[in-house]
Amino acid sequence: MSHIAVERNRRRQMNEHLKVLRSLTPCFYIKRGDQASIIGGVIEFIKELHQVVQSLEAKKRRKSLSPSPGPSPRQFRLSPPPETPFSDDFKELGACCNSPVADVEAKISGSNVILRTISKRIPGQIVRIIGALERLSFEILHLNISTMEDTVLYSFVVKIGLECQVSVEELAFEVQQSFCSQAVSIMEHAQILS
Repeated sequence: MSHIAVERNRRRQMNEHLKVLRSLTPCFYIKRGDQASIIGGVIEFIKELHQVVQSLEAKKRRKSLSPSPGPSPRQFRLSPPPETPFSDDFKELGACCNSPVADVEAKISGSNVILRTISKRIPGQIVRIIGALERLSFEILHLNISTMEDTVLYSFVVKIGLECQVSVEELAFEVQQSFCSQAVSIMEHAQILS
């Protein structure tokens, strides 16, 4: 009889703990209500939180090593979309920043940003774009590269980071700057050679 009571108490405690875990975990991590799904979802959530902590710690270390002042804090702002050369279905909130070197489009899609650039092929440009996104606290979820002759289209899906404090206009401008700085250095190099 004592063994049955102990087992019943253990099950009751286990169910209470599972309820607490389920309430602390965002619903999209838990697919079903069974114990294995709840525990699996909690594990995935904790792993993601651990990655966020590591990322924040690394950023804090980088900031402590670099004494240069950062940009003033701003909130991630949404703005109405301007006309864009990319498509007619640019109905979501976004921004464009175009130049003779490249066209850059950034638009909000849920908790992510879809970023597209179209330009002539520039060696090392993808690395500069990724660097700009990381500096701005965006996490790259997906990248697609399409080419046609000497033109390249980079399509990114990026997650808005916890510390992201830029607007979509600023994002488009910063990515555009990564193209412009390369174009200036190419022109300077060509002038030196001539």
